[in-house]
Amino acid sequence: MFDHGSALSRNLGPSLRRWRVLNRVKQQALADELGVSQSKISRWESGTSEPEGLDRARIERLLLARPDSAADRALVELVSSSNAPVHLVCDLSHRLLAVSPARAQDWHAGVNELMDLPLWPYASEGIQTAEQSLGAKGWFEPHAPDIVFSTERADFPEMTIPESRIRITRFGLSDGRFARLVRDDPARLA
Repeated sequence: MFDHGSALSRNLGPSLRRWRVLNRVKQQALADELGVSQSKISRWESGTSEPEGLDRARIERLLLARPDSAADRALVELVSSSNAPVHLVCDLSHRLLAVSPARAQDWHAGVNELMDLPLWPYASEGIQTAEQSLGAKGWFEPHAPDIVFSTERADFPEMTIPESRIRITRFGLSDGRFARLVRDDPARLA
């Protein structure tokens, strides 16, 4: 089974690079901020090495989505009041940021129980496979495309994931961090 730790590790370098480029932060400036060498930042971004310990914790704190601005809170409100089955998660950690009532209908646990928790433990095989292919599909590029994939039904005590086609869209929040909008594709399976 694909584990969240490996998904987080696989996405950390490309996410760091994208955050840095979009925020116009040079590798050396980030290195100075984190107290590491520029070459270490380069190796992390390219995936030739991974940050560990305190360095990893700092990078995760830097990249974890926090919808704090008025515009970001408006996005959370739009998702939370949508009639469509949709939810918003932190792109890096899969932590739940908002969910529509239509999506919550498939969830057996209350929304409050799942809010701010990673949804990765509920990923079906189709979701795990799609996650592994994000880099190859341009997900970490400055203008990331929507990714559409199919998932099979998966039942968990906390939620059911119906067999469907899913569309994910990566949003840059106002502070340069990223959230992922997850919604059913219009060509949803019958």
